[in-house]
Amino acid sequence: MAHLLNVSLCTKIPQIPPLSLTKPSLSIPRFHSLSHSRCHNPQLTFSLFVQQQALILNKQLLVDFAKTGLLALLSVSLSFTDPALAFKGGGPYGSEITRGQDLTGKDFSGRTLIKQDFKTSILRQANFKGAKLLGASFFDADLTGADLSDADLRSADLSLANVAKVNLSNANLEGALATGNTSFRGSNITGADFTDVPLREDQREYLCKVADGVNPTTGNATRDTLLCN
Repeated sequence: MAHLLNVSLCTKIPQIPPLSLTKPSLSIPRFHSLSHSRCHNPQLTFSLFVQQQALILNKQLLVDFAKTGLLALLSVSLSFTDPALAFKGGGPYGSEITRGQDLTGKDFSGRTLIKQDFKTSILRQANFKGAKLLGASFFDADLTGADLSDADLRSADLSLANVAKVNLSNANLEGALATGNTSFRGSNITGADFTDVPLREDQREYLCKVADGVNPTTGNATRDTLLCN
């Protein structure tokens, strides 16, 4: 019986292919087949075999632990992401959040705010005097009493916006959108350029009654840009 045990323990143990890991980099001593010189000591042979299996098991446990830790870290980072970083609502020239905000009385005068997003914001009495607002969106925004004098509003979106009692003197609105219920009631449009601005007929008729002046930038008369009779 002892001879059979000795022969069994001295049999070469098949080499287990090493696991391929990139991160974390782990390495274990490579165990070569047991030499015949040690076969006379069955206890030593069996002990080495147990150690080899234990190291392989520990290596796999480390891999599983690393994967679990990475997933946990990713989950935590997603859970605590700042909402302001996920959605700025600004534009390429203005990183602050300006969409859906109460910006009453805020001073934007002289600033470059090309394609800035002011959708649905409250902008009562806000100061945009001389601001560059090319392609900016004021969709459904409240601009009551705001100062947009000398502002560059080319291709801006004023659809559904409340532009009542706004100072638009000398503003350039070439190609701006003013569809829907956009209202210019009570606004100062002296010297404003409305070239290619789509207006409801009732709004056009109202603006023609108060239109006056020439835009200093384009040289166009306000009445001509409104196609007034």
